[in-house]
Amino acid sequence: MTSLPEKYAQLIKSKAEKFGFESCGISKAGFLEDDARFLEKWLSNHYHGEMKYMENHFDKRLDPTLLVEGSKSVISLMYNYFPGEEISTVENLKISKYAYGEDYHEVIKEILKEMVSELQEEIGDFGFRIFVDSAPVLERSWARKSGLGWIGKNANLISKKRGSFFFLAEIICDLELSEDSETTDHCGSCRKCIDACPTNAIVSEKIIDGSKCISYATIELKNEIPEYFNDKLENWMFGCDICQDVCPWNRFSVPHHQEKFKPNAFLQQFRKNEWQEITQEIFSEIFRKSPVKRTKFAGLKRNIEVLKNNFPEK
Repeated sequence: MTSLPEKYAQLIKSKAEKFGFESCGISKAGFLEDDARFLEKWLSNHYHGEMKYMENHFDKRLDPTLLVEGSKSVISLMYNYFPGEEISTVENLKISKYAYGEDYHEVIKEILKEMVSELQEEIGDFGFRIFVDSAPVLERSWARKSGLGWIGKNANLISKKRGSFFFLAEIICDLELSEDSETTDHCGSCRKCIDACPTNAIVSEKIIDGSKCISYATIELKNEIPEYFNDKLENWMFGCDICQDVCPWNRFSVPHHQEKFKPNAFLQQFRKNEWQEITQEIFSEIFRKSPVKRTKFAGLKRNIEVLKNNFPEK
């Protein structure tokens, strides 16, 4: 006879599939002891650069029961964003695939709200909070614990079936649910991501010096980009996909089916010199619903200025 925790876990996974999630796994909410040591050392090495928010809520990052009162389970979900067609980089600047379309925070949060609403109709009322790359949640750690994949040498979560081009989201709730077990690491002796990183941001296996990462420099960094990056940005104006593009497991990536993640038409049409002349008005029009708005017009303009030496002459 199926127990209630098993029944509910099966129902949640069935709903996740219905709502378009690639995978769903469940962990028992509690203190992440191994991650505590890792995070403390990572912060003490200043690998977070100017991301001072990483120093905040240390205990809550490691224990979801402090973040969501009464929580018993962490439901981890994967949502594919791999594009069917990549934006041309011929005479163009580069933007991370995850930022091609609308802001994933909002898109996935709305999907999860609808999914939880359906679950409550069948299970009854339960306490929960939804997280989509938001709040102090160690999402990759929870996804690893719930068997969705392993942490690759580039510190991304990798799935044997789907690679790494997906968003992670969580439902932390007070339901008692059957747990899933961790999977094994399948990176082996491969070091393609380490060797391909132009800034040497992968300082050792699974450890990233965020202050050297192109994504950090073009998104998180609020001040001027250090000269260290000047000849290493490789035309990335927002984010970077290099370590994922070279990962052999991403040969299993399949195109997503989310209309809202399809490339913005402007991104396909613009070329280097047009990016150099971008105005606040055009920025607001192109990136009104995009994750790129995080860097703001001034930030994107700064990135483009650093890259302009690579622009063709008019």
